Amino acid sequence: MADVLGMHAHRADTAEVVSIEQGLDVLELDTLALVVARYTALAHVLALSGTGHEHGVRFGAIDPAEIVGAPGVQELLGLHRIVELVDENRWDTVFVDLPPTADSVRTLQLPDLVCGYLERLWPRHDRIVAGTGTDPRLTVVVAMVGSVVASADSVRELVFDRARTSATIVLTPERVGIAEARRTMSAAALTGLPVDTVMVNKVLPMLNSASVGLVGVHPAVFWFEGWRSAQQEVLREVEIMAAGMSLVVVEQSAHEPVGLPGLGSLAARVGATQVHERAGVNEPAVAHESGTGLESIYTMTMVLPLVDPTTLTLGRVEDDVIVGADGIRRRVRLASVLRRCIVVGAEFEDTTLVVRFAPDPSVWPA
Repeated sequence: MADVLGMHAHRADTAEVVSIEQGLDVLELDTLALVVARYTALAHVLALSGTGHEHGVRFGAIDPAEIVGAPGVQELLGLHRIVELVDENRWDTVFVDLPPTADSVRTLQLPDLVCGYLERLWPRHDRIVAGTGTDPRLTVVVAMVGSVVASADSVRELVFDRARTSATIVLTPERVGIAEARRTMSAAALTGLPVDTVMVNKVLPMLNSASVGLVGVHPAVFWFEGWRSAQQEVLREVEIMAAGMSLVVVEQSAHEPVGLPGLGSLAARVGATQVHERAGVNEPAVAHESGTGLESIYTMTMVLPLVDPTTLTLGRVEDDVIVGADGIRRRVRLASVLRRCIVVGAEFEDTTLVVRFAPDPSVWPA
């Protein structure tokens, strides 16, 4: 981020919020530093609460660097730091530049994964019992886990709140780019990520007559027009893919846009935004389809635009249904009525997944 904004003089200060223009502040998060700071504080508290009950674990002997490799630790702390900044209410809008699309989707899934698996591995009621025991070190660990869950919950609430959050997918007008964007948008629909804008970057501009007259039939003109024609074909596909969203087209500039002046010059190269009606909330809908009593049939419907039907998977684990598509899985907690049912069928047509349930006689009320 510092490189893009040309902030070389401020690079040492980017661990904190830096004001680089009136109304524009920047923060380059160092998630590794967040891990070290949090774990150092935890190790200190554990050391102070030591009573000799080690239970085979020497918390104080673990260096912060040893847990850096734990999957998702840095990303989750980074997301929680963003939540803290948003909650300060100092800014009208907070923009977050995430890594490439596949990594971004996995990162934004972390809160659900953390909350879901912690609850399954160490349920809240078990943690409460453990935290009221006589070992203060275990009490601290319980408090730490509770803090992690609370942090993950706060991230999840912000990321998937359509009233406060929107996501923009950025791609280049190439076949590989549109394929990756399609998978990302499919994953976003499955997970509930509120994507409302698609931005196509580095689109070649149309040559004006003066330019063509100047270079004539030079081979470079044919090369340029060939690339532009291919890009325009991809753009037509993007328009279809982005139905229900805003589409922003940014033309390729002659120079790399670095620093505020360079980035500001891009404004003149941004095509008209095509604003469509925003897509509705994509949450599973439950309905009673037919029958009464044990003969009833209930449905759970999910709208999954752009999904590859050949990648769809469906499973049931206790009170959850696990839906997978395009390499992403979502664990959906069933409505109370469906928890007393068994899955009797599923179908996917057009963009809609319908899962059918029938009452389980062993638990259905008489």
